[in-house]
Amino acid sequence: MEGRALVFWSSPTEGPFRYFWKKKDGKDEWLSGETSSAVAELTNLTDGIDYAFYVENDTDRSAVGYLKSGFVPGTVVNYLHPEDKKYAFSGQYLCSPCLLKHPKGYLLASMDVFKGGAPQNLTLIFRSDDNGESWYHYSELFPCFWGSLFLHKGEVYMLGMSTEYGDILIGRSSDGGKTFSKPTALFRGACHREIPGWHRAPMPIIEAKGRLWTGIDYGSHVSGGHATCLLSADAEGDLLDPNTWLMTDPLVYSPNWEGAVQGDNRGFLEGNAVVLPDGEIGNFLRYSTNKGVPAYGLAPILLANAENPEEKLTFKQFVSFPANLSKFEVRWDEESRAYYSLASRINNPETPGMRNLLSLLRSKDLIHWELFADVLDYTHMDPKLVGFQYVSFQFDGEDLIFLSRTAFNGAQSFHDNNYVTFHRIQNFRAIQ
Repeated sequence: MEGRALVFWSSPTEGPFRYFWKKKDGKDEWLSGETSSAVAELTNLTDGIDYAFYVENDTDRSAVGYLKSGFVPGTVVNYLHPEDKKYAFSGQYLCSPCLLKHPKGYLLASMDVFKGGAPQNLTLIFRSDDNGESWYHYSELFPCFWGSLFLHKGEVYMLGMSTEYGDILIGRSSDGGKTFSKPTALFRGACHREIPGWHRAPMPIIEAKGRLWTGIDYGSHVSGGHATCLLSADAEGDLLDPNTWLMTDPLVYSPNWEGAVQGDNRGFLEGNAVVLPDGEIGNFLRYSTNKGVPAYGLAPILLANAENPEEKLTFKQFVSFPANLSKFEVRWDEESRAYYSLASRINNPETPGMRNLLSLLRSKDLIHWELFADVLDYTHMDPKLVGFQYVSFQFDGEDLIFLSRTAFNGAQSFHDNNYVTFHRIQNFRAIQ
């Protein structure tokens, strides 16, 4: 926020609480305030300057944290300064946002804490009771990484990983996301980034043909790339029972498929389970083409056999898609009878890895995609430092709401971000 910051905390003991802040690298005296609640507003801050802060009461004192005020697009759900080490046991940056609208009207936002080579095993969950206008810390899960929140038969589930390339885990919450059951391990992984294992992102979980479906990958970046699978479960089964779940045999990418990018590329990952217009179950994937020819603009569609959910996927075709180089979601909107994706669109051949342009794309058939609207356009800013990526979105009546893994206002890089932000596109179907 410009010129100010909100600081939240939790404490096992009662207030009143005293909070202190000053410029991080300055020799100024600590400024202070007092409150009986677990939130404080720091005002008269200078944007672009790093500040240090801490909180104490009569029995406890927090570690020193850091913040930087300034304009950020959207509403801040959570912020983590690049030098703040409070979550160093898991990582240092906020990743893998997932948005869930609960039937009781509130919103849940999950995110994990990552850093390359770090343990990467903590997920934070925030809640909003005012349609996304403000957020507060609600719960956290450990171990949990790359997690998807979803609803099934009125209860909240989290499907995630124990860590990067770790075990595939699932847990259930019967109190709306505040507490979760002990996680069940569905499939065991490698738990090591240099050994092939399970990989995923917070991909959508859909229900079709009596089963739940979601995308899963197998491999690792270090070992040369990923094969792809669909994980599915009997929709009437016990989701905490590993026997309820089946995995397709991993399909390895082939550069010989018709229409494939030529030259060096890393294949595919992070697929969207989708129902095609003809009712078949498909997997619509991210395609790592930035070193190939063309460097961007294509995405593969694979097909599953719903009658045999363990059968290996088969290649269907490549389609023109201008946002194939980072994780994206594809969702079907029943009202407009169209598929939508909110993704990091690429429009500059010189920067194919750019994530500073977020666009709403639409298709009637999954094959032909049109640019519906540019939602966040910061192409005038350095693509190495600014990013809106790994978006998780939901339809909310006439609106579309989404979370973004956002790098802005002093992030370590476009990839190693410092915010998770919430956004609302009002009357999105009426966009001209």
